[in-house]
Amino acid sequence: MNKIVKNDQVVVITGKDKGRRGNVTEMLRNGKILIQGINLAKKHQKGNPNAGIAGGIIEKEMPIDISNVMLVNPATDKGDRVGIKVLEDGKKVRFFKSNGEAVS
Repeated sequence: MNKIVKNDQVVVITGKDKGRRGNVTEMLRNGKILIQGINLAKKHQKGNPNAGIAGGIIEKEMPIDISNVMLVNPATDKGDRVGIKVLEDGKKVRFFKSNGEAVS
Protein backbone atom coordinates (compact mmCIF):
# COMPACT_ATOMS: atom_id res chain seq x y z
CA MET A 1 0.00 0.00 0.00
CA ASN A 2 1.36 3.40 -0.99
CA LYS A 3 1.26 6.37 1.35
CA ILE A 4 0.18 8.65 -1.50
CA VAL A 5 -2.31 7.48 -4.12
CA LYS A 6 -4.10 8.93 -7.15
CA ASN A 7 -6.53 11.83 -6.49
CA ASP A 8 -4.90 12.73 -3.14
CA GLN A 9 -4.36 16.42 -2.46
CA VAL A 10 -0.68 17.08 -1.81
CA VAL A 11 1.58 20.05 -1.08
CA VAL A 12 5.09 20.38 -2.57
CA ILE A 13 7.72 20.72 0.16
CA THR A 14 10.82 21.40 -1.91
CA GLY A 15 11.84 22.69 -5.32
CA LYS A 16 10.67 25.51 -7.55
CA ASP A 17 6.98 24.90 -6.74
CA LYS A 18 7.46 24.77 -2.96
CA GLY A 19 4.21 25.48 -1.09
CA ARG A 20 1.91 24.87 -4.06
CA ARG A 21 -0.94 22.37 -3.86
CA GLY A 22 -2.51 20.07 -6.38
CA ASN A 23 -4.15 16.70 -6.91
CA VAL A 24 -2.18 13.64 -7.96
CA THR A 25 -3.17 12.73 -11.53
CA GLU A 26 -0.88 9.78 -12.17
CA MET A 27 1.44 7.46 -10.26
CA LEU A 28 4.54 6.40 -12.17
CA ARG A 29 6.50 3.20 -11.54
CA ASN A 30 9.83 4.86 -10.74
CA GLY A 31 8.67 6.55 -7.51
CA LYS A 32 7.50 9.71 -9.24
CA ILE A 33 4.06 11.28 -9.58
CA LEU A 34 2.31 13.80 -11.80
CA ILE A 35 0.46 16.62 -10.03
CA GLN A 36 -2.15 18.75 -11.75
CA GLY A 37 -0.69 22.19 -12.54
CA ILE A 38 2.63 21.58 -10.74
CA ASN A 39 6.18 21.31 -12.20
CA LEU A 40 5.21 22.65 -15.62
CA ALA A 41 7.76 22.70 -18.44
CA LYS A 42 7.49 24.23 -21.89
CA LYS A 43 7.67 21.72 -24.72
CA HIS A 44 8.08 22.58 -28.39
CA GLN A 45 5.62 20.35 -30.19
CA LYS A 46 5.59 19.73 -33.91
CA GLY A 47 2.16 19.86 -35.51
CA ASN A 48 0.48 16.87 -37.12
CA PRO A 49 -2.42 17.90 -39.38
CA ASN A 50 -3.48 14.28 -39.99
CA ALA A 51 -4.06 13.71 -36.26
CA GLY A 52 -5.42 17.23 -35.67
CA ILE A 53 -2.55 18.24 -33.35
CA ALA A 54 -1.56 21.89 -33.47
CA GLY A 55 2.10 22.77 -33.32
CA GLY A 56 3.65 25.32 -31.02
CA ILE A 57 4.87 25.68 -27.46
CA ILE A 58 2.77 23.78 -24.91
CA GLU A 59 3.08 23.52 -21.13
CA LYS A 60 3.38 19.97 -19.88
CA GLU A 61 3.35 18.56 -16.34
CA MET A 62 6.61 16.81 -15.55
CA PRO A 63 7.12 14.09 -12.93
CA ILE A 64 8.11 15.03 -9.38
CA ASP A 65 9.60 12.64 -6.86
CA ILE A 66 7.14 11.31 -4.30
CA SER A 67 9.53 12.25 -1.48
CA ASN A 68 9.14 15.94 -2.38
CA VAL A 69 5.42 16.09 -1.52
CA MET A 70 3.30 15.66 1.61
CA LEU A 71 -0.34 14.68 1.91
CA VAL A 72 -2.59 17.57 3.01
CA ASN A 73 -4.38 16.96 6.32
CA PRO A 74 -7.88 18.50 6.05
CA ALA A 75 -8.09 19.00 9.84
CA THR A 76 -5.01 21.25 10.01
CA ASP A 77 -4.97 22.29 6.31
CA LYS A 78 -1.20 21.61 6.22
CA GLY A 79 1.11 18.92 4.89
CA ASP A 80 1.38 15.90 7.17
CA ARG A 81 3.33 12.67 7.36
CA VAL A 82 1.41 9.46 6.68
CA GLY A 83 1.72 6.03 8.24
CA ILE A 84 0.11 2.66 7.61
CA LYS A 85 -1.42 0.50 10.34
CA VAL A 86 -3.24 -2.81 10.31
CA LEU A 87 -6.68 -2.93 11.94
CA GLU A 88 -8.02 -5.85 13.99
CA ASP A 89 -9.86 -7.26 10.96
CA GLY A 90 -6.63 -7.30 8.92
CA LYS A 91 -7.33 -4.24 6.75
CA LYS A 92 -4.51 -1.77 6.09
CA VAL A 93 -5.37 1.88 6.68
CA ARG A 94 -3.41 5.09 6.04
CA PHE A 95 -3.35 7.55 8.94
CA PHE A 96 -1.93 11.00 9.69
CA LYS A 97 1.00 10.90 12.11
CA SER A 98 0.11 14.20 13.83
CA ASN A 99 -3.38 13.34 15.05
CA GLY A 100 -3.80 9.64 14.26
CA GLU A 101 -6.90 10.14 12.09
CA ALA A 102 -7.47 7.80 9.17
CA VAL A 103 -7.02 9.22 5.67
CA SER A 104 -10.37 9.38 3.90
